[in-house]
Amino acid sequence: MTAEPSLLVTVDVGGTLGTAEGPGLAMRLAEASPLPAAQARAIMRAGLHTQPALTDAVVAGICEALEVPEEAFPRDLAPAPLRLFPGTTEALRKISAVATVVTLSNVTCVDADTEGLRRRLSPWVSDYFPSCRIGHTKPDPRAFRTVVDQLDAAPDRVIHIGDDWACDIEGAVASGLRAVWISRGRQVPDESLVVDHGVLVAIDLAAAATYIEQLAAGSAS
Repeated sequence: MTAEPSLLVTVDVGGTLGTAEGPGLAMRLAEASPLPAAQARAIMRAGLHTQPALTDAVVAGICEALEVPEEAFPRDLAPAPLRLFPGTTEALRKISAVATVVTLSNVTCVDADTEGLRRRLSPWVSDYFPSCRIGHTKPDPRAFRTVVDQLDAAPDRVIHIGDDWACDIEGAVASGLRAVWISRGRQVPDESLVVDHGVLVAIDLAAAATYIEQLAAGSAS
């Protein structure tokens, strides 16, 4: 599928490709916790989203950190279905014509639905890197570097696309990668990052796909 195999595009899932139809485990826990939402999310990124399985020790540790009773921990949850944004598959088709495309997402082992994504996004997306599989979450540079290293890609040939400024854009830039922010009309949080690191602001994935096509064409000329 790739006309330019040296170009690698990593793309976020939730908020970038689509949105979950209903609250997942992390959202339910954030709602149950008395801690500020941002603090609860940071705790879960470090201690929940990096776990390949929900062992009793993991559950106990997360509940203690979030100040949530263990009996309130949601168990036996099924992944919330992902509703793709309009134009997502067409944008991925365009990107995959000029680059290798993989996902890189922060997600719990409960909410990760890799096989479901594979059925819906094949053949445009060639691999999936949920944080619960690789053991690191964005914006930690180790999350980005794990994917780059596993795919033996040159960092200057990697572009990350995502909608979360801190996790996707600041994380990618800190890892030495190029980045495309899916703004969906939001104000840029840090203009200096755009200017100093060439971050592209795209209204949606379709606009990002056009940028990737132009970049690949310029590299090939």
